[in-house]
Amino acid sequence: MPASYRALCSDFYINLKMNVRMELPSNREPVLELFERVRRSYPAMNAFRRYKEELALESAANATPHQWMAIRSSSVRAGVVNPSTEEEMYGLHRIAAEVSPYYLSISPLDLEYIELLYGFDLQASGNHNAIVAASLLGGSPLSNLVESDSVRVTDCQPMVGMTMTDETGLEVHFEVKTRSKKGKADGAPTTEPISVYLTLRKYDPVTKLDGLVDQLNELVGRGQELVDEYAVPNLLVPLRDEIASSSF
Repeated sequence: MPASYRALCSDFYINLKMNVRMELPSNREPVLELFERVRRSYPAMNAFRRYKEELALESAANATPHQWMAIRSSSVRAGVVNPSTEEEMYGLHRIAAEVSPYYLSISPLDLEYIELLYGFDLQASGNHNAIVAASLLGGSPLSNLVESDSVRVTDCQPMVGMTMTDETGLEVHFEVKTRSKKGKADGAPTTEPISVYLTLRKYDPVTKLDGLVDQLNELVGRGQELVDEYAVPNLLVPLRDEIASSSF
């Protein structure tokens, strides 16, 4: 599965976010004890960083996979970039969901939502917005707005949000993010990718902390289904094919 994703994009990543209603502790003892616990499971995560709004534990920037965990005032986050196996995709996230509440005194009442994001970066030069318009709008009524020699598309970043009627409190978003600057000449090189995001967010996920990993596993199962059945054939493949043949 990870290998099939790498064939479609330059980088892919899976991020976890657990958002809380009350401010998390930032004093030394709970944070360092939590990071030491994570490092015992993932020895490559041995770099402790302090950023403007967060404390983070990371592996080396060039490690494959690159793994990180961060604590902000109202959230615990974790991520893995370019994993090679399914265990690498989700192992750190499960550890974070299992141990963070106990080290940081998070209760089920405090836990606002748990979020899982699948991200895919596709390198593309030229006009990102024109590439997205050609690959995703072609043949639709919206294509009539942009299929003209006198038109240059300057913003095309489709996003669809939905609630799942078969599961209370679950929101899903599909989003395409472009990074071409407005006014930039067509065909000008850029080092920034086009990104495709699938975000699943479950509100008030648990009533008992020992069910948090189970809830994460349910999100993983749902997310994997949405990636494979919808994001890959309807977003990633058309974008990849358009980039490969693009004259923009």
